[in-house]
Amino acid sequence: MRRSSSTITRLLGAVAGLALAVAGAVAVAAPAQAATLTQVTGFGSNPGNLAMYAYRPDGLPANSPAVVLLHGCTQNASGYFANSGWQKYADQWKFALIVAQQPSGNNANSCFNFFEAGDTTRGQGEALSIKQMVDHAKTNYGVNGSRVYVSGLSAGGAMSAVMLATYPDVFAAGSIIAGIPYRCATSMVNAFSCMNPGADKTPAAWGDLVRGAYSGYTGPRPRVAIWHGTSDTTVTPLNGTESRDQWTNVRGVSQTPTSTSSLPGNTSLEVYGNDDVRLYRISGMGHGTPVDPGSAAEQCGTAGAYFLDTICSTYRDALFFGLNGGGTNPTPTPTATPTPTPTATPTTPPTCVTASNYAHVAAGRAYQSGGYAYANGSNQRMGLYNTFYTSALKQTGPNHWVIGC
Repeated sequence: MRRSSSTITRLLGAVAGLALAVAGAVAVAAPAQAATLTQVTGFGSNPGNLAMYAYRPDGLPANSPAVVLLHGCTQNASGYFANSGWQKYADQWKFALIVAQQPSGNNANSCFNFFEAGDTTRGQGEALSIKQMVDHAKTNYGVNGSRVYVSGLSAGGAMSAVMLATYPDVFAAGSIIAGIPYRCATSMVNAFSCMNPGADKTPAAWGDLVRGAYSGYTGPRPRVAIWHGTSDTTVTPLNGTESRDQWTNVRGVSQTPTSTSSLPGNTSLEVYGNDDVRLYRISGMGHGTPVDPGSAAEQCGTAGAYFLDTICSTYRDALFFGLNGGGTNPTPTPTATPTPTPTATPTTPPTCVTASNYAHVAAGRAYQSGGYAYANGSNQRMGLYNTFYTSALKQTGPNHWVIGC
């Protein structure tokens, strides 16, 4: 049937109007653009040739905290961001994430070069690149400069220690997961021996390495959380204890915990000083970031290679950093209970004995395990089990000995 031109014009107008109406409805119904992990370029001179990624949750207020994340070997920024669980708490508590990435051109296994002096010295290499990422976030995202934190796994954990040592004026606290003490490794060959079997130094010797990273600095030092699996054969558990010795010395607190507690996932927590340093030991866990997939408040992450289903370390670190709305030095975990410390009767001064570690073990004041001596009762590690390594032990109760007289 033949239609007049006026009829066709009216039909076309109706169709066009319907299309505009549909388009308008779609535009109204479309959700707001969700925040995503985005690569950032031009963040500085970048002498370490690292890549920077940033995540800013929707509705991020000005003056918010930020956490720098450092992935492990064979990993990358997007994978660590996706599986570690940090996005959940960044969205919930509104803080920014800065995720550094090591290209394979810098290291064949994409490991941060925690063993190269040029990358672990203040003002140089990869350490400076990561610091420049923080500077960029302060300038462009309105990040609170007094509330910046760092966390990393394995080589990233070792690099986390580097950042805490070289830039104590930048980081308020940090987390070292399956890492090694700062400046244990000074070459690639040395890095492997530090990882396994590890290196044994006095707390003061470890502390001096950190203090030497920023000579003349007299300001506050970062608080530190240390995570280590007891079955980690890649980076042996000794490194967790040595890192504890390093950072308690730097913070000026005793290597004897002020409290201990048992947490989910076969995890024990030792708190040192006034929550200056935390040491988490995960019984039976190998090498990886502890996660706990699920929707509960304390659960996070996705299990996979180097993401091990035990406990959500991210949740604990976020609380330790005070990211849940608290300050930078929150109250220790409520489940923590004071460690019983038996004391001698007032009329009897405590027994104090200085001898070789071999003699201490032979006399029943200590025991040996894995080539090291440990004080009975306190289980404090005294050093190598031999006749050359000498320790002073003080008896504070029946078969309970602590280091130092």
